[in-house]
Amino acid sequence: MGSASSSYRVIYLDVDGRIQKVVFSRFCSPCDIKELLCTALSVPRNTNLSLLDSSGAMVSIDPTMPHNTDRSPYRVVPMTGGQLADKEELFQNVLTQVAEQFSRAFKINELKTEVTNRLAMLEKRVELEGMKVVEIEKCRNDIKKLREEMASRNNSNFLEDNKKLTPRRDVPSYPKMLSCLEHMYHDLGLVKDFNINPITLKRWLLCIHDNYKNNPFHNFRHCFCVTQMMYSMICLCSLQEKFTQVDILILMTAAVCHDLDHPGFNNTYQINARTELAVRYNDISPLENHHCAVAFQIFSQPDCNIFSNFDPEAFKQIRQGTITLILATDMARHGEILDSFKQKVDNFDYTDEEHVTCLKMVLIKCCDISNEVRPMEVAEPWVDCLLEEYFMQSDREKAEGLPVAPFMDREKVTKPTAQIGFIKFVLIPMFETVMKVNMRDTLMTAGGESAG
Repeated sequence: MGSASSSYRVIYLDVDGRIQKVVFSRFCSPCDIKELLCTALSVPRNTNLSLLDSSGAMVSIDPTMPHNTDRSPYRVVPMTGGQLADKEELFQNVLTQVAEQFSRAFKINELKTEVTNRLAMLEKRVELEGMKVVEIEKCRNDIKKLREEMASRNNSNFLEDNKKLTPRRDVPSYPKMLSCLEHMYHDLGLVKDFNINPITLKRWLLCIHDNYKNNPFHNFRHCFCVTQMMYSMICLCSLQEKFTQVDILILMTAAVCHDLDHPGFNNTYQINARTELAVRYNDISPLENHHCAVAFQIFSQPDCNIFSNFDPEAFKQIRQGTITLILATDMARHGEILDSFKQKVDNFDYTDEEHVTCLKMVLIKCCDISNEVRPMEVAEPWVDCLLEEYFMQSDREKAEGLPVAPFMDREKVTKPTAQIGFIKFVLIPMFETVMKVNMRDTLMTAGGESAG
């Protein structure tokens, strides 16, 4: 009995002038005792209580509280809203002090400012991207109409069997461009010599078209113009007498694929903005590497693989040659490539693989910038397209706080200034150097006229 009774505690409470005896186990938790006291006072169980002894001192509510008698009962005082508010305020003050300490330790304010600035930059990007939504939708509608038109022109007689396609300098409509590209592969003997499935060739060209974006300059029309110029050089300079058919196939295919999925913003922007492409390719020709990757993603589709009949070794040669030429279109490498070519041009040897590769690199570079060797009425609209694309980039660079090249700034550049330096220091020196190679016909005179 003694041990049983000693496991319980008894306290006395003064409840509104009457003595209330409370018995609880020594093993009760403070919460249990508080609930017991709330029951004794007939107040809600979650009410905060203060326990005071006869001298007014606060007593801890737990199983170890001091024993009292009915002559010295404890007084239970429910805490008022004001007292709770005071405790809440005290708690908030403590939290504020802790937050300040954390802020000092981890520089929270600086991080917050940086995050805010990054969010503002992202919002600007989203706004700029949103401006392209209308263009993208229009492009999708154009492609849909194109598919329908091509389906209705399956048996197109755009080129008569007895009509030779001469090098053209104007830009036809999309269906005609696709038909022309298809004809070039047939006319150069590539379809026959490499047993390319004609249906696969059609599918591949349509897929190529779908993977060029609707940029002002770097679009499918530019792809066609570059390829048409390559075809013209092959024909007018009788390159098939100098190059192997594999070389011709590489030249044509690289021209078709050289700007696939171009985003409309050059390598400088990609690197300065730290875009996904720049990160992926370590700032090394990010766009040209991307064009190559997209090209061979298309070839990986069986329905679009015009090289399906090639053995692995031959395909490897085609792949390496195409990649080499597309990477050569990065203007950041212009000086390096032209200097290397100048060292070979005086003793050029068509049996030297290194010489031939260097010539092919210069040829695709000539084709890539060939708008300025076309008639003025054809060349000038392309300048407008190029400047429009430049201005779109410089506007975005200004909005994002990135460096802006003077030749892209709409407030600084004009059409004459944009072209004079380029023609004088880039185009003419390169075409004059190519002229020194022993080909049947020269490509261009110093005055800019095509050689006849």
